[in-house]
Amino acid sequence: MLCLARQKVRHFFTTMESKVKIAYFGTPEFAASQLEAILTAGYEVAVVVTMPDKPAGRGRKIQYSDVKKTALEHGLPLLQPEKLKDPSFLEQLASYHANLFIVVAFRMLPAVVWQMPELGTFNLHASLLPQYRGAAPINFAIINGETETGLTTFFLNEEIDKGAVILREKVAIRPDETAGELHDELMHLGNKVVVDTIQCIEAGKVLAQEQDKLTDNQILKPAPKISKEFCNIDWNQDCQTVYNHIRGLSPYPAAHTLLRSENGETVELKVFRSDIEPCQPNMPVGSLITDNKKYLKIALHDGYLHLTLVQQAGKKAMSIADFLRGKQLNGAWKTVF
Repeated sequence: MLCLARQKVRHFFTTMESKVKIAYFGTPEFAASQLEAILTAGYEVAVVVTMPDKPAGRGRKIQYSDVKKTALEHGLPLLQPEKLKDPSFLEQLASYHANLFIVVAFRMLPAVVWQMPELGTFNLHASLLPQYRGAAPINFAIINGETETGLTTFFLNEEIDKGAVILREKVAIRPDETAGELHDELMHLGNKVVVDTIQCIEAGKVLAQEQDKLTDNQILKPAPKISKEFCNIDWNQDCQTVYNHIRGLSPYPAAHTLLRSENGETVELKVFRSDIEPCQPNMPVGSLITDNKKYLKIALHDGYLHLTLVQQAGKKAMSIADFLRGKQLNGAWKTVF
């Protein structure tokens, strides 16, 4: 782990005794886990900021974010601004006198917010920055076939994911690991990394390092927001690339493909898991082979990819055997891509 930091923090602790008082910004389960860890470690969370409630699901019922649920469970003050530059929100936020802001899986903060606390504002990012800056670092680390990734805490500045690094923690990626599995592993490790970062700042032991000093002449890979089009499987690619694409999008937003019979019938599938069968298929790329009982595989130029866990539109995820029990793929089928 890399424990580094800045003059502002060191100067603050040499001039006065101060207790850390936190304003916490976050929305999903990943962020709720770190909020719980901060509270368990005994730190004071003066206020929690999360997204406004919104309707979700078929019934369009109002849903609370995971962070809001955690805040309510602990009786914490809660702010849910529509606009982060709203003067009334800024006034409310300032009234809690938090001296450290922590951001995990939240919106981009305007400077008027992240510059507010005396100890600064830090973010937890699910990659080893400066690699994989952006909205989907967990997904792209797997999609690109990386063998390791990690977590980084860094001080916010004017540029997205480019602030000075405080701590980094590496994590190995298993060859068959999905994005969902890696998400959960990093979420739990993040509990420790966030608390360690607070302790470093509180003790005045941080010496933050600019990210351009951590590149080691690497080509930096981005992690942009994933589009629906990106989720389409391109069967022209090699088996390993398609395999990584599937596990890097599993379970959400999920890779998908369209199957079409010689009679024009179509079946749309989300693909969550697959296996590689290396060989030299003697049929066109995209051809489908199945016994209609236990296996369904797609021909690529360097082998077959067996689909093992899928979901048909409007149904639950199921094993390929269960899918084939309910859907016989008679005649010649192929993928559409």
